Amino acid sequence: MTENAALPSWRDTRTRREIEEFVASVTDGPEAVPVEERVAVFDNDGTLWSEKPMITQLHYVVEQWRAAAERDPALAEKQPYLAAVSGDFGWLGTAIDKHYGGDDSDLKVIIQALVGLTDGMSVEDYARSVAEFYEVAQHPTLKRPYAETVYQPMVELLRYLELHGFTCYIVSGGERDFMRPMTQANYGIPPERVVGSAFGLAWDDTDATVRYSPSLAFFDDGPEKPIRIWTRIGRRPLFVGGNSNGDAAMMDFARRGPRPGFALLVHHDDPERGDTPYDAGAEKVLADAADKGYTVVSVKDDWETVFPSSTRDPQAS
Repeated sequence: MTENAALPSWRDTRTRREIEEFVASVTDGPEAVPVEERVAVFDNDGTLWSEKPMITQLHYVVEQWRAAAERDPALAEKQPYLAAVSGDFGWLGTAIDKHYGGDDSDLKVIIQALVGLTDGMSVEDYARSVAEFYEVAQHPTLKRPYAETVYQPMVELLRYLELHGFTCYIVSGGERDFMRPMTQANYGIPPERVVGSAFGLAWDDTDATVRYSPSLAFFDDGPEKPIRIWTRIGRRPLFVGGNSNGDAAMMDFARRGPRPGFALLVHHDDPERGDTPYDAGAEKVLADAADKGYTVVSVKDDWETVFPSSTRDPQAS
């Protein structure tokens, strides 16, 4: 397979050439990195698929919060249930942006309500609930199934790296078990290679079941990402893809290793093709990109195609 055939949705820009040159440098010749050390990790929301106007998991939990408020109307008087019932999601979006700016006050409110949804639920029941959501839910502005809001160039990049001996993982602030039901079909990444935030778990010996507890075991964002990469994978990544301030630590984990790795930063700057442009939550990482050696992807300039067509397999390369 030629390079052009492997990355058909990438324009012939400096960004693409930097990717190809790096991959060639670690896979060919006397300086080639052993295959077992070719680890690539990618954030999910905003990196592999669209996260605006609302992160996909928030879409799912908003529906759950709305149902909870219908059962208990008193909940509708406080956040985040108020946002879910009123349909005014500005508070939720602001809470996420505040987190990336270092203020987690509203995020803690969201997490408290989030863990309450799964308390006592078995891991299998939750997986079924999430899978059912993915079967019918549509992106709120693009009006297409979430499977068709993956970034086609990034899925091609996953295949390109695998073609050159890389093992690809997802390392996201999104909740691990919410991502697992869709990563194989959407990205070709099996559930055992998904690293994310995690609800607490407990063993129920009465029916030999693993159930969720009313707590968050950890929030996989910022400095937590390299920690989780190490605990789950046991290697520094050689290639990292991200899009927000919360991805900087894992980018630095790759860039500042004994063998400097590659850090790819997706910048959403294309208002014409359905991918909402935004810098909120990425201001610092964008400002630091040149000094830290991150390669910035311009959605507008570097991608020939943003989303797969409705009739095309998003894993096609």
